[in-house]
Amino acid sequence: MRSFFSLFSAALIAAVSASNVIDLTPDNFDQVVGKGKPALVEFFAPWCGHCKNLAPVYEQLGDAFAHAKDKVVIAKVDADGAGKPLGQKYGVTGFPRKDEKYESGRDLDSLAGFITKKAGVKSNIKPPPPPAFEVLDVHTFDDIVLKNVLVSFTAPWCGHCKKLKPIYEKVAAAFKPESNCVVANIGSFPTLKFFSADNKEPETYDGGRSEEDFVKFLNEKCGTQRAVGGGLSDEAGRLVDFDALANKFFTSAAGVRDSMYQEALTLAAAAGPASKHYIRVMEKVINGTEEYIQKEAKRLTTILEKRNLSPQKLDEIKIKANVLRAFTEKPKEKASREESEL
Repeated sequence: MRSFFSLFSAALIAAVSASNVIDLTPDNFDQVVGKGKPALVEFFAPWCGHCKNLAPVYEQLGDAFAHAKDKVVIAKVDADGAGKPLGQKYGVTGFPRKDEKYESGRDLDSLAGFITKKAGVKSNIKPPPPPAFEVLDVHTFDDIVLKNVLVSFTAPWCGHCKKLKPIYEKVAAAFKPESNCVVANIGSFPTLKFFSADNKEPETYDGGRSEEDFVKFLNEKCGTQRAVGGGLSDEAGRLVDFDALANKFFTSAAGVRDSMYQEALTLAAAAGPASKHYIRVMEKVINGTEEYIQKEAKRLTTILEKRNLSPQKLDEIKIKANVLRAFTEKPKEKASREESEL
């Protein structure tokens, strides 16, 4: 009994002598297929557009199982050329055509997974790194939704889901430092629902599918200040009342800064730890020189550009850099009034 699996769509054949994909013809087919090893046989036509697209993937598939040639065969047949009799024998009448035994994707992982499932042979493809988003199942779902969490319900065969995945991965990475704002996925249908920490009746997400859309939505729902691309936004750590006082402090003469510093200490008593960076900058300027702000801002900008520290440390530095800008930038409310008067 011959053991082989047919794949009736495939690739433009590149005549590469080092290929790990066996070329089959009527002369050698029976010597290769049905000799105790399972075989994935690709029937293709050189002029077929879909076949051309699959060509490099199928070559990679051969390389992925090159270490197991004694256990599985990766082969191809030009069913519109020398292998036409084989195409007729196995019912190949058009291109591309799918055999009922193979109905999965035409990507490398899907093909390799099919071979592993049918032949019990593992490929040498390195597994991808774990996703940044949480992968949920029936055992973990209830615990995760105790927090603010955006859940994507996806299916591996869904085209829209595949398109969303790299964007969703970036969003998950951006919110990874937020312990109470989770980006998660569960295998189901292409639907997104948001579960807030204080209300477990889900809200269906019907917004845009860009990274910007997701980041804006989660910031609004979770009270966070994440930026597109990762890290914190330029507004993170800023306090409106302190921004106005910081700019006034920076532009005032040295003789009156001490009274402003005392005013800041009074505000800080109500604002709490969030104001500590403003107080520290004022102390540095009073005890040193005005050049501290420019020099420190430049130093922090260099660190942020290199991005070689932990996400938590980069967040801390970003907040310090944002606060430093408050001393040199014109307060937003003041700027808005001036613009309206023009």
